[in-house]
Amino acid sequence: MNTFFLLDAAATAAGADGAAGGMGVSMIISIVAMLAVFYFMLLLPQKKEQKKLDEMRNSMEVGDVVVTTSGFYGVLIDITDEDVIVEFGSNKNCRIPMRKSAIAQVEKAEN
Repeated sequence: MNTFFLLDAAATAAGADGAAGGMGVSMIISIVAMLAVFYFMLLLPQKKEQKKLDEMRNSMEVGDVVVTTSGFYGVLIDITDEDVIVEFGSNKNCRIPMRKSAIAQVEKAEN
């Protein structure tokens, strides 16, 4: 009777491993599918938007009207690799250096 019990337990364990293995594969597939949906719905549009912002900031020229991320309107006075100097209002003494990343919108100057 002990031998039968051991054989039955071994057969039951082998069946459980087979079922768990199939369940593990389907779980991995569903996780991969969820990650793919996450990538296409969240990360891909964000990358496109960031690329568009980078192109806009790289095309800025002196004299362009800009809107900062805090909502201030100003005119670009000087541009370097990482920074810009923006003049706010009609007061010529109100010139503030800031990072290019602080620029939210650019309106090209009319020639």
